[in-house]
Amino acid sequence: MLAGGAYPAMLALGLLKSAPAHAFNLEGSGKGKHIIILGAGLAGMTCAYELGKLGYQCTILEARQRTGGRCFSIRNGSTNTEIDKPTATARFDTGQYFNAGPSRIPHNHELSLHYCKELGVPIQVYNNVNEGAYYFAEGKGPLSNKKIKVREVHNDIRGYMTEMMAKSIDHGGLDSSFTKEDGEKIIEYLQAEGGLDIDKLYKASARRGYTESPGAGDKPGKIADPHKLADLLHSGLMDPDFYNVAEYTYELQMTMFQAIGGMDQIAKALEKKVVPSIKMGAEVTAINNVANGVKITYKDAMGEHILNGDLCICTIPLPVLSNISNNFSGDVSRAIDYISYNQTGKIGLQFKRRFWEEDEHIYGGITHTNNDLTQIFYPSYDYLGKKGILIGYYNFNEKAQKIGALGYTEREKFALEKGRLIHPQYDQEFENSFSVSWHKTKYNLGGWAVYTTETRKTQYPVLLKPDKQVYFAGEHLTYLNAWMAGAFESARSTVAAIHARVTDQRTQYPVQK
Repeated sequence: MLAGGAYPAMLALGLLKSAPAHAFNLEGSGKGKHIIILGAGLAGMTCAYELGKLGYQCTILEARQRTGGRCFSIRNGSTNTEIDKPTATARFDTGQYFNAGPSRIPHNHELSLHYCKELGVPIQVYNNVNEGAYYFAEGKGPLSNKKIKVREVHNDIRGYMTEMMAKSIDHGGLDSSFTKEDGEKIIEYLQAEGGLDIDKLYKASARRGYTESPGAGDKPGKIADPHKLADLLHSGLMDPDFYNVAEYTYELQMTMFQAIGGMDQIAKALEKKVVPSIKMGAEVTAINNVANGVKITYKDAMGEHILNGDLCICTIPLPVLSNISNNFSGDVSRAIDYISYNQTGKIGLQFKRRFWEEDEHIYGGITHTNNDLTQIFYPSYDYLGKKGILIGYYNFNEKAQKIGALGYTEREKFALEKGRLIHPQYDQEFENSFSVSWHKTKYNLGGWAVYTTETRKTQYPVLLKPDKQVYFAGEHLTYLNAWMAGAFESARSTVAAIHARVTDQRTQYPVQK
């Protein structure tokens, strides 16, 4: 854990130097220039924060009554409005929360960690990979409709695959450029990697866990036989729902982090830095380039207003932006319409006790399924606490569309119906829920940008350039889609481009890099 106030205090006293890898030392002043920023998500507030350091006057228009955008932690009293449903209010116990948006910070997202440090947001380890969680495959196979420990599936499949490779090498199935000694070294590696015996056969070992734990006295522990490879295959446990192993994915490799108390603590820390610049409840209705500036029309509880500025940074999600009146070029309008966002949803389920810890020894991590739940996330905070909130489903695209079409009560019913197949304790321990369908959430209309090869090549570059006085920023304008790092990286890129334009008038419309 990084102490919230220690780093800034030591920095101010000259006891520490700022992290040089992410220093943002732009020269020159933006004094006298007014930048209008559309959206108080991470990208918008980071733009205002960095521009403010350079002397710019910033005004942020935010349609909601909260900041953070998709950086949204649900706790008691939180509200969310979906386009076809009434506003929902969370009724969780004080201190309980779940992250409806981003929940993880990869250790290789250095800029995200930099801002946590600079803003004094304490972090803790997030347990993304847990071999003690489950795989659950509905179906008709021998292992279907049973919860099976992740470590059993991983070790059994790894063992069988390495056994096949070792046998293949024994039978001459090795590239001719390798020597006999090379083959022996590869087999030795495969034996270690797959847990093969001296005969190069896979046998169950303690790697996959015990049916009876070892202990004192005459308790060596008992190890079950491995699942048969054919059973794993025919039960769907080698299907795409399960073979995307998290530790193989660059962003999901340990160590991962989270903000203590909810990821919205990052948004709240940014908000404190720029709060005088934010107009809440200000819904943008028109964006227009005018001679030597921009004219933004917005409405709030008092009616319609016009705000004029020198330049504009638009961080509004593209599905929302496509329905706002503007005078953008045809290429820009086309890019806004063509770049798609995914459909995704989550539900938080509060339980009376942390049965996943008490009964099943699961501390953090994810259970994967092949049904419409897709994933169940176990909290990586408040271990051994009394109560807790599971993310009862985290689904995408067709599955998210199907479940998102349900009412709030029906979503809860679905999450409990499918969840109790894995955790029968649901019936006894469940208290209440809160669900968010991002593609139905007002002012979002999607989870994050999803590019095809074609749209990345043809439409993405269009929005990296300003349309006259309007710049575009957000995770959708990076190769870090869905991650908070995308918002931070895009914000810095945009700030640098604007400052170059203001301080060097010879560069009229610089391209973001």
